[in-house]
Amino acid sequence: MRYSPIPLLIAAGLLLAGCAQRPLPKWEPPLARTEFQQVRTTAYFDGESDHRAYTNHNALGTTLQTGLVNSAAADWGRWPAGTMFRILQTGQTYLVDDYGWALAGRNTIDLYEPTREQMNCWGVRRVDIQILQWGDLRQSYATLLPRSRYRHVARMLHELRPQLSERRETSLAARTDVPPPVQLTPFLTQAR
Repeated sequence: MRYSPIPLLIAAGLLLAGCAQRPLPKWEPPLARTEFQQVRTTAYFDGESDHRAYTNHNALGTTLQTGLVNSAAADWGRWPAGTMFRILQTGQTYLVDDYGWALAGRNTIDLYEPTREQMNCWGVRRVDIQILQWGDLRQSYATLLPRSRYRHVARMLHELRPQLSERRETSLAARTDVPPPVQLTPFLTQAR
C-alpha cells in the first residue's frame, strides 16, 4: 500500500507553526540596578534540546565557560552582555555571555553547567548576587539587533533602547565641551 506524503507534510507544518507562535514568558518589572540583588536562578547545559544547535557556544559566539568564571544567560535588557557577578551563597563568579527565550522579560539568570547531572542538581534557587561589573549596553544592542526578528530578542531590544538613550543624554550632559541644546520653541511659535 502506498501512502501519500501530504498528511505528513501538513502535520509537520502545523507543528512548526505552533512552535513559532508560542507565547513569550510573562513579563516581570525589572529589578533595581543595584550592586546587590536577589534573583531567581535556573541552570542549563549545552546538551539540552534547545541548545544543541549552538553546541558549546554562547550568543557572543565564544565557548561557554566553566572554572574560575562561569557562563550565564540572562535578559540583556536587565543584565547586559559582559555583566560579571558573584553568587554570595557559593562564591562562584559568572559572566553573562548568553541569553534565552525563557529569560526575556524575566528576573531570572540561567547558570551554565557542563553536565545534565550538575544542571539538575542546581535546579531552581533564589540567590543573592553581587554585581562586580555591569556589561556593555551598546555591545548587547549591537549583538541583538541583527536577530530582532525573534520575539524574545525584540523584547530585550525594547528594554535596551531607553537605557541607551538615557545613558547618552547623561554622558552628553556631563561633558563641558558640548554646548547646551538650542531651544526651538520660541522660533516655532513666532508669527511670520
